[in-house]
Amino acid sequence: MRFFRKLTLLTLIAVYLLIMVGGIVRSTGSGMGCPDWPKCFGSWVPPITVEQLPENYKEVYAAHREKKNVRFANYLKKLGMEETAIKILNDKSILQEADFNVTKTWVEYINRVIGVIIGLLIFAVFVASIRFWSWDKKITIIGFATFFLVGIQGWIGSFVVSTNLTPWTVTVHMLLALVIVALLVYLYFESTKDKQIRKVPYGLSLLVLCMTLLVMQIVLGTQVREAIDVAASSLLPRSSWIEASWASFVIHRTFSWLIVIAHVVLLWKLLKSEGSKILPYSLAVLILATILSGVGMAYFDIPAFLQPVHLTVASITVGLQFLLALQLNSGRGEMLINQHVSARST
Repeated sequence: MRFFRKLTLLTLIAVYLLIMVGGIVRSTGSGMGCPDWPKCFGSWVPPITVEQLPENYKEVYAAHREKKNVRFANYLKKLGMEETAIKILNDKSILQEADFNVTKTWVEYINRVIGVIIGLLIFAVFVASIRFWSWDKKITIIGFATFFLVGIQGWIGSFVVSTNLTPWTVTVHMLLALVIVALLVYLYFESTKDKQIRKVPYGLSLLVLCMTLLVMQIVLGTQVREAIDVAASSLLPRSSWIEASWASFVIHRTFSWLIVIAHVVLLWKLLKSEGSKILPYSLAVLILATILSGVGMAYFDIPAFLQPVHLTVASITVGLQFLLALQLNSGRGEMLINQHVSARST
């Protein structure tokens, strides 16, 4: 159990590292550094000069991605998303190939290498979880579900590339990463011997609300990112990016006040509860760091280094919220059992 807990924690940290690297990929505009998937320019090791590519490499990889988009559109039609499928097939801008840039290519390549390592780690978590099947089937089932979702994540990632970073595919990719984080947090919680159980009346509902608001805020953040990408591709100066994305930026900024208010109430309840105060204080620090990094982007023209920091801290916060939710849920279950026993004894 100790080995499994350490392996799960290592994998969880690696996933957060990948989220941060993914943020770097986005902030540096390296998302299409490799125009194909899973290889990069048709090779497992990407080129370092444009001379290593054929003269018509843009046409070659655009045609390759077009074939993949046709398959993707067929999948969407089967899911009832025919309008979205037709839009992808008719949007020729998706097939525009960027000029080769060795820095962006290797940034994206490193992102993929880390993704492969995490896939192997999660497979190891699943294999290790099989040992618990005889007395705790939940651990094995969640271990398999996590490994299965990583495969789905890679599959979706291939279409993120083939559709030239179509915004909604990027959002789905990010949300699925948060689901994988939640499953790993669950495995870590279940493998902990001395679980910190918190008894906070009505605290679980409030925590779920806070977690929902934060996930919604992350989705709103992807909309801001989309608008900023459009501004950047239009060669507008960095100082004009916020103005160009003003509508989505204002919504994102205003929504943050709901998150602050909800978390102030939540933290007040948690700090009055039984148990260690480490996690509540950690949550407070993470929320503050998320807000400050967002303020820094707003007032300093969206510096590239703050974008992955902002995303990573918000993602870590969601994971910590879920861990607290598991604690509160266990505490509520314990209280219900105690109430039942007390009622029977009287």
